[in-house]
Amino acid sequence: MGRKLILGIVVLILLIPVISFLSWYFTPKKNFTVAIIDKTVMTSAGQEHISLHWVLNHSRFMKTNEAGYTTDTDYFGFFPREDTLYSIKGLERFSNDQLGALSADADMLYVTDTYGIYKQEWYARYTNKNKGILYGGLSDQDMTLMKFMKAKHKLVIAEFNCLASPTPEQLRNEFESMYHVSFTGWTGRFFNSLDLEVNLELPDWIVATYKNAHNGNWPFKNEGVVFVNQAGTVVILEAGKHLEDAMPYIFSSEEGRKRYNLPEKEKYPFWFEIMEVDTQKNKIYANFKLETTSEGASELETFNIPSTFPAVINHKGNDYDFYYLAGDFSDNPIGFNSSYFKGIGLVKNFFYDKNQRMDRGSFFFNFYKPMITQILDDAYKNAN
Repeated sequence: MGRKLILGIVVLILLIPVISFLSWYFTPKKNFTVAIIDKTVMTSAGQEHISLHWVLNHSRFMKTNEAGYTTDTDYFGFFPREDTLYSIKGLERFSNDQLGALSADADMLYVTDTYGIYKQEWYARYTNKNKGILYGGLSDQDMTLMKFMKAKHKLVIAEFNCLASPTPEQLRNEFESMYHVSFTGWTGRFFNSLDLEVNLELPDWIVATYKNAHNGNWPFKNEGVVFVNQAGTVVILEAGKHLEDAMPYIFSSEEGRKRYNLPEKEKYPFWFEIMEVDTQKNKIYANFKLETTSEGASELETFNIPSTFPAVINHKGNDYDFYYLAGDFSDNPIGFNSSYFKGIGLVKNFFYDKNQRMDRGSFFFNFYKPMITQILDDAYKNAN
C-alpha cells in the first residue's frame, strides 16, 4: 500500500504541469490588438516589456487568430541584433495617416519604456568615448498616436520615464496637459547597499554627481534610497539615519484592492518617479510611501520631495481611458515560459524569494500581474 501511495503521489506530481499546460492551451483565445512602445531594449529577451507580454500570453490574448505576442518582435522601438548591430522600428517612420490607421486597428496602447539606448552603454565593450543618446524619448509620432487613441476613447497606459529625459520638454508639457499629470523632475531607486566597495551596481554617474557636490565625500554604507533630479541634484536617504525602513512600499487604496485584487502593501525595490496628479480628473489607486526618521523627513522637506506620492493613476470615463504607472513596473526578471501554465499563481511562492530585498518577483506576481490582468480584461470587454 505504501509503495502504491508513493507511486500515485509521484504520478500526480508529474501530471500537474501537464494538466496546467493543457488548461492554458485550451483556454479560449481572445483577439486583442495592443500597440507596445519600448525604446530601451538591450537584449532580445526584452526585459523592459516582458511582464506585459507574460500577462498577454498567460491570458491568451492574441494579435491574430493564430499568433500570440512574442517579446522579441511585438513592439515598436529599438531592436538589438548581433554584436552592436541594431534596428530601429519605432513610430517615427509612420505618417499621420499611418498613425491614424494604427489607432483604428489597435485596441490599446502601452508605452513601457522610453528612456532609450545610450552610445556609452551600447558600445561599452569597445569604447567609452562615444557618448550620447542613440535612440529614445517620446517622439512627435508617439504623441500623435496617443492623441488619436484618446480621441477614439481607447485605453492608453504609460509608465515610468515617459516624461523624463530624453523626452523633449514640449512633448512632456503636451502629455501633462492632455492627461492632467505632472512630473516633478525627481526619480528614485532603492539600493540594498550604498557601500561602494560592496555594491558594484551603483551607477557611476550618481556617485560622481553626489561627490562633486559634497567635496568628494560619499559617507554611505547601509541600504538606502537615491533620488535624482533632472536638474542634476542627487539626494540620498540612508537606513538608520534617514529611513526607518529603506525599502519603498506601495500601499493600495481600498478601491484599488477591490477593483484590481491588489495587496494592501507590497515592496518595490526598483526605479520610480514622483508625479503630481490633478485629483479632480484622475484617481489614485496606490501610493508609494517612505518610512522616514525625523532627520529623513527634514532632508526631504529641504528638497521639496514628498514621502508619499502616486504609484497607480487612472482616468476612466466616457471621454477617455488612461493609466499612468509611476514605476518601472513592466521590467521584471521573470521567465516567460511560466506564462504557459494556468493556475501558476497557486505556486507563485516558488518563483521568488520574499526574503531577498532586491527580488522583484513578489511585485510581479502580487501586484503587476493581477492589476494588468484586470485592466486587460476590462479593455477587452469594452472593445467587444
